[in-house]
Amino acid sequence: MRHCTEKRTNMAIMKRIEKAEPRMAKPEEIQKQRTYIEKIRAVVSEMTSPKACVVTYGCQQNEADSERIMGTLCEMGYTPTQEPKDADIIIVNTCAVRDHAEKKALSITGGYKHLKHKKPSLIIGVCGCMVSKADMSDKIKHSYPYIDIVFGTENLWKLPEIVYRTMKEDKRMFFPNLGEPVVAEGIPVLRESGYKAWVSIMYGCNNFCTYCIVPYVRGRERSRRPEDIINEVRELVADGYKEITLLGQNVNSYGKEFGDECDFAELLSRICEIEGDFLVRFMTSHPKDASRKLIDVMAANDKIAKHFHLPVQSGSDRILKEMNRHYDREAYLSLIRYMREKMPDICISTDIIVGFPGETDADFEDTLSIVKEVGYDMMYSFIYSKRTGTPAAEMEEQIPEAITGERFARLIDTQNEISLTKNQPYTDKTVRVLVDGRSKNNPEKFSGRTEGNKIVLFDGDDSMTGNFVMVHITEAQTFALKGDVVADKK
Repeated sequence: MRHCTEKRTNMAIMKRIEKAEPRMAKPEEIQKQRTYIEKIRAVVSEMTSPKACVVTYGCQQNEADSERIMGTLCEMGYTPTQEPKDADIIIVNTCAVRDHAEKKALSITGGYKHLKHKKPSLIIGVCGCMVSKADMSDKIKHSYPYIDIVFGTENLWKLPEIVYRTMKEDKRMFFPNLGEPVVAEGIPVLRESGYKAWVSIMYGCNNFCTYCIVPYVRGRERSRRPEDIINEVRELVADGYKEITLLGQNVNSYGKEFGDECDFAELLSRICEIEGDFLVRFMTSHPKDASRKLIDVMAANDKIAKHFHLPVQSGSDRILKEMNRHYDREAYLSLIRYMREKMPDICISTDIIVGFPGETDADFEDTLSIVKEVGYDMMYSFIYSKRTGTPAAEMEEQIPEAITGERFARLIDTQNEISLTKNQPYTDKTVRVLVDGRSKNNPEKFSGRTEGNKIVLFDGDDSMTGNFVMVHITEAQTFALKGDVVADKK
């Protein structure tokens, strides 16, 4: 009986989310949260070296959210730490796109139980997409008694209120998503990098692809005002940021609620008018909303990186229809052809799902053939992961692991051959690279990325980190280019 009741509750919440109308947070609502921050500062000021730790799983949007969480915690009076054992408050920002990500987040949070035992005053919170699922808040409430606060993606901007009430009322706080999407400006940010920045331009998703949980955990699409975005980018450029990535679940849908005032292509054009030496990237794009106008704007502006991440997910028209993607193979290929007509050297990457329910050998061959026809520079591939609450999870003909594993391996082998072929022409060319610092896999080398988002390895020094350098490519490999620095900052 309980299972049936939970299922009906979940469906009711999902329906509410589907119909929810987004809104802007009112100035008095923002001021209310500022008041809570000041109250918390008064409490925290009596603590000895109070520290906060934010642990992040998932996509770039989660990383951007975590920067706002940490920025808010710092405003409260905490100092950042990467060591949970040293923290007085730990917030775990979770992902729900794949089952593995959920299990990992719950496992790592479970490891903090002993920290709570040693320090009862420790506040442990869990937020993000996983806890925005309709049934997850109750699961944590009953199975993880040492977790103090749980808040869905809708409630990130209310973090000061959540923390203060936890402190003062000395009880656990649960703020699940209720289908009330809000755009809140003025949230403090503590950025991980001093030269690369995430800038969220919109939140949520209206697409409801049958395999995807995102619309149910991130809510309906809502765009930030263009003037707020442009002001944020302008401040970042003035502070010396070299690369700015505009984020949204589907950036191509940006501004639809503004009518003809400002669509995504227009927003990019306005950003490119900002003076300074910086590069603009964006992700993620949905093919059904990618316009020729957008491609024209990219081609006309040197400040926009000539890299387009355009998830195809499948090369089979039948599977695309089952996925509710709203485009077919030919429409997708038409976009690719137009990109290369306008920008012959553009780098193109994609996402592909292997083993979607009902995928036949013929469907998979269609996917292999589109990979070969497009010739992607890089690909992010995934084996289908059933997400409870999505239509695909209820579909028959779930594909056995043995079959998906074999198909996945063939796909990877195919793409690796293409990636090497796409990289080889870079040999003996000189490319502009934004230096990320020492390579994680090979600390003796430095690593950076080209405008086309290709990894480049080279000898360097720490002063180069965060700056553009020119690198002469001496060797092309499948996953990276190698070369020598031939000029200083440019």
